[in-house]
Amino acid sequence: MTIPRKNTRLKLTTLAAAVLALSACGGSSDPVENTNIKPGYLGAVSSTRYDGSTDDLLTAGLGKTGLGGVAPTVADPLKPTAAELRKLAIFNNYRAILDITPAGGYGTLYGPNVDAKGTITTSEGKIAGTEYIAYSDDGTGKQNITMMVQVPATFDPAKACIVTGTSSGSRGVYGAIGSSGEWGLKNGCAVAYTDKGTGTGIHDLQNNTVNVQNGTRTDAATAGKNSIFTAGMSAAELATFNAATPNRFAVKHAHSQQNPEKDWGKWTLQSVEFAYFVLNEKYGGLARDGVTHLKKLVPANTIVIASSVSNGAGSALAAAEQDTQGLISGVAVAEPEVQLAPDSRLSVKRGMTTLVGTGKPLYDYFTLANLLQPCAALVSPTTNAFNTVNATIATNRCTALKNNGLITGTTTAEQATSAMNALIQAGWQPESNVLQASHYSFATLSVGLTYANTYGRFSAKDNLCGYSFAATGATGVPTAANPAALATSFGTSNGVPPTIGINIVNNNSLGGPLLDAVSLSAGNVQDYNMAGALCMRELFTGTSANAVRVQQGIKEVARTANLRGKPALIVQGRADTLLPVAFTGRPYYGMNKIVEGAASKLSYIEVTNAQHFDAFLGFPGYAERMVPLHRYFIQAMDMMYANLKSGAALPASQVVRTVPRGLSGAAVNPITAANVPPIQTKPATADQITFANNVLTIAD
Repeated sequence: MTIPRKNTRLKLTTLAAAVLALSACGGSSDPVENTNIKPGYLGAVSSTRYDGSTDDLLTAGLGKTGLGGVAPTVADPLKPTAAELRKLAIFNNYRAILDITPAGGYGTLYGPNVDAKGTITTSEGKIAGTEYIAYSDDGTGKQNITMMVQVPATFDPAKACIVTGTSSGSRGVYGAIGSSGEWGLKNGCAVAYTDKGTGTGIHDLQNNTVNVQNGTRTDAATAGKNSIFTAGMSAAELATFNAATPNRFAVKHAHSQQNPEKDWGKWTLQSVEFAYFVLNEKYGGLARDGVTHLKKLVPANTIVIASSVSNGAGSALAAAEQDTQGLISGVAVAEPEVQLAPDSRLSVKRGMTTLVGTGKPLYDYFTLANLLQPCAALVSPTTNAFNTVNATIATNRCTALKNNGLITGTTTAEQATSAMNALIQAGWQPESNVLQASHYSFATLSVGLTYANTYGRFSAKDNLCGYSFAATGATGVPTAANPAALATSFGTSNGVPPTIGINIVNNNSLGGPLLDAVSLSAGNVQDYNMAGALCMRELFTGTSANAVRVQQGIKEVARTANLRGKPALIVQGRADTLLPVAFTGRPYYGMNKIVEGAASKLSYIEVTNAQHFDAFLGFPGYAERMVPLHRYFIQAMDMMYANLKSGAALPASQVVRTVPRGLSGAAVNPITAANVPPIQTKPATADQITFANNVLTIAD
């Protein structure tokens, strides 16, 4: 439409008057210019420059050798400095998601010394640059989502790129340092991190101390709104709780009463906005007011890849779904924790097995696993990978399951087989069978209990299903936590118990509270707290008031699978036992095809002999069977970047067939390129994953 010249002059005159008025009133921005304004949700921004020698963005000065060695020490374990806590956090978070064992790929397939082109160098891989940190909050201090942007010294505004690094699991803001963080920094991209409202916020209820943003601990009253997390209890409630259940803890992911998962996409998008603000403050020229900076970098001239793994991967997908501003260019993720609204249109077929619908909500399959895994572990106790399940207690769990009509069988062996079959029928792949025992020991109850609390917005004072968090002594009785472990928790904790010596306690154990794994059920029997497991399951299947709260929270986190036509890659291990492919990657891909149709640009890559925790490759029985999925995460990132930068073709959906390393005697063979063949742009027919008529067919 053509505007008459006289109207144009009128508009310009009016605009000029507005500019003069702003100037007269001390206004700091010019409406003619595209000025860079700090988002209103961000608090004070702190920044630190790292020289890439004594300290750096990727390794905290430890380098490739240090990250592969022993944990750094602190001068005073009771009073660690913020810098010491940061170094511990980077060391532990990097190693938490990668295999660091000799000959397992660290230093050859990946690691700080392997450059962006995959070349093995003699470098320690330290990366100079500046780190910016701030809280995102609504003014109450109850959210305090930690945001962090790392800008490497190699960042080139003429080739601008941003990569998201939302934390995996319940980890703090450095949780993605070893995944998308490392990839982004090596490729000269700014990395936009967030702890997504989970993070390492541990409230010592007995002594009323909390973590603040830099990880140090202080009195909750002193911290005030600067606390990462303070439990929502009045002074009277806290005193009553401590008198009844001393030495207990509240943690942010479980007890913030915010159900942060519903906003993981929002927090990830905010981290991108924070990155743009930081970059434009650094590279944008000054506005006419001489104070405000201009927006030099915008979505039109910046590549933004939403990325990360596990919960962070689910956050990236959620962000892409919710991206109405065009902030995200593409998505590349691994093993996403993502849940879909029920939809029976989809069928997923592998071999002779067909599952109808969009999988199961996370809380459904975790509470099912929490019931069945101890008994299922008895199917092959001598061949399970890293089996630490107590056979006697597991036998009692089998009996309890049988008595509750959940499995069949007369003998323990028959009952164990029934439990394992139930897991497979629910959707776990047979490749997961030997991993069920170790996952029960290290993850299942912890994750299930965390999500029971967060979905229902329960407080620590609710002691949901009789559980609480406390340090425990040699006999399993709750006791005071180790002061040094608590003081360094920001650098060493994974965000949820069991962590830093804080464990899961069964308050309802006969004779008084005990460590859950050894607690006593009715009849003075140890059965891994069957009553607690049934209670948690009822929160999904039942109609109690608590169940209604949990089920409402689950509905709030369902995703749409509509990626708005963005190019995307999902990589997942077929043997993923924590977030099984039948509940996550497969149905998400299928629903994306249904929802977006011909506009879909999503490819799904399923890797054989790969599972969720690459760090578990250091456990007995894992390394000879499984390959590192991280190798494929890196390749997916490379392929997405090439697509966005130069239009290189993305791979078609496929199964990548890897080769286990195996053993030579008792020693695991070193990994080679032959063990981990690359993703193919055009896979062989036998490896293709196809979709037609609402049926997703997975190559067997």
